[in-house]
Amino acid sequence: MDHDQYLDVIAVETAQLVRVAVTAPAAAEVPSCPTWRAADLLWHVAEVQYFWARIAGGVEDPDHVPDLARPGDAALLPQLLEEQTLALLHALRRRDPDEWCWSWADEGQSVGWVARRQAHEALIHRVDAELVAGAQVADVTPALAADGVDELVRVFLDGVPDWGAFSADGRSARLVADDTGDAWSLRFGRFAGTSPYSGVAYDEDTVAVVADIPAAEVTVTGPAWDLDRWLWGRADAAALAIDGDTALAQRLRDIAQIE
Repeated sequence: MDHDQYLDVIAVETAQLVRVAVTAPAAAEVPSCPTWRAADLLWHVAEVQYFWARIAGGVEDPDHVPDLARPGDAALLPQLLEEQTLALLHALRRRDPDEWCWSWADEGQSVGWVARRQAHEALIHRVDAELVAGAQVADVTPALAADGVDELVRVFLDGVPDWGAFSADGRSARLVADDTGDAWSLRFGRFAGTSPYSGVAYDEDTVAVVADIPAAEVTVTGPAWDLDRWLWGRADAAALAIDGDTALAQRLRDIAQIE
């Protein structure tokens, strides 16, 4: 997908998020994020888009982005989110996708990376809005969904910082999007290390993306949109075929537990 397509996703998916979320009571629990209420969902996306609009707009140090004030009246949140979406799109349109900007991911320090990340952020939280409102979850194109799977496994799951290490434990999995032909091979292991910035020590279950594992211990196959939502915890595995060790499929799902 190209830069303009990601901007279209941000605009369309966030607008749909607002349209659906306002039909739910502000205090309704978001099933996919049980610590959130509908108002929290709107606030979260507004706050995230506010932050990245400033980063994509040229603020080089994230500590220099002032906090966004949350309105005391939940009825003001839809308008706040709409304003932040416009600001984010403006910032992303006025710069080349290859231009440098800050990112928490070492390999993602570009305006284009921000556009892709925010497209999938809006998409998954649109699903949250549909879930909290009890609305039917709308489909997306297989290409966008497959890109979502790729972004999740490569940006959030794969890779460790230079102060940490990945130790494979010999277990493996494979994801297959049968409507696009895309596939991802993963090795399980542990990420360990102590951050020199925070002093926090990590020892976590994780996966690494590898070139190919033809005989993976578990293969999870299905349409890309079902894979994407399953990995994000926004759908169960009913539409997926799990061939092999089902405990490894659940282990992968647990590793990908992200709000």
